[in-house]
Amino acid sequence: MSDNSMRGLGRAMFAAILLIIGGVLGVIYGIAAISNSHFFVNDTKFVFSDLKTWGWVVLILGILELIAAFSLIRGGAFGRLFGILIGSLNAIGALLSIAAYPLLSIALFALSIWIVYGLAIYDPSDTVPDVPRSRPATPTNRVTEGSPR
Repeated sequence: MSDNSMRGLGRAMFAAILLIIGGVLGVIYGIAAISNSHFFVNDTKFVFSDLKTWGWVVLILGILELIAAFSLIRGGAFGRLFGILIGSLNAIGALLSIAAYPLLSIALFALSIWIVYGLAIYDPSDTVPDVPRSRPATPTNRVTEGSPR
């Protein structure tokens, strides 16, 4: 990259990596919930429906997170806006499932908020200002009048 590289590019890539992590977790947890795995408590009351329905919701959100992450890595503005939307939906979904697994839901909520924050403050037009480069000091070998050699 040049010296005039984008200031928030690292933050956007970090958000993309967090989207990948959240997406993979969503896919794994969604499949586990759909298959009635013993990882989740099956008689927990959710806000809207049962464990299998929430498994489908989490699975779909996980797949959408992966799509947003790969779109963001490709560098399009669509990936950034889609990542903000999916991160927000995932944060809401994490809070709605807090009755089933509170610590996991809070962790996924925090992850989603971090993603939304990182993508919301990223501005592709914001660049690092050019810093003038100073020339390195070179020793001089001048002999001044009256100085001994």
